[in-house]
Amino acid sequence: QVQLVESGGGLVQAGGSLRLSCAASGLTFNNYAMGWFRQAPGKEREFVAAITWGGGRTLYAGSVKGRFTISRDNAKNTVYLQMNSLKPEDTAVYYCALDRAGWRTSGSEAPYDYWGQGTQVTVSS
Repeated sequence: QVQLVESGGGLVQAGGSLRLSCAASGLTFNNYAMGWFRQAPGKEREFVAAITWGGGRTLYAGSVKGRFTISRDNAKNTVYLQMNSLKPEDTAVYYCALDRAGWRTSGSEAPYDYWGQGTQVTVSS
C-alpha cells in the first residue's frame, strides 16, 4: 500500500523559511517522479514544483521560482521542498504527489497517482 506523509508545515513570518518533507512507503521510490502542489482557502489546488526520479530535472511554478527548491533523497524515500523568502500568499495546504512516469516533470494534477494528506503552511505578514 502506497503512503505519502508530509511534514514540516507550520506558522512562519513573511521572509522566513520552512522545509517540507514527504516520506514515501510501499513502493520503490526511486522509480517515480514527485511533485508538490498547494491549495489556499477558497482556491483550486495549484502546482508548485516537480522532480524526476533521479533528481536530474526539476520544474517550478513561476510564482515560486527562485524562492523554492525541490530535492529528493532516494536512500531515505523522501522528497523535500525548501521554501525561502516566504510571502503571505504562500499560505496553503501543501501536498506531495507521486507520478509513476519517473522521467517527466508535470505541472498538471492528472499524471499523479498518489497523494499525501497535506501539511498546513501559514505565512503571517
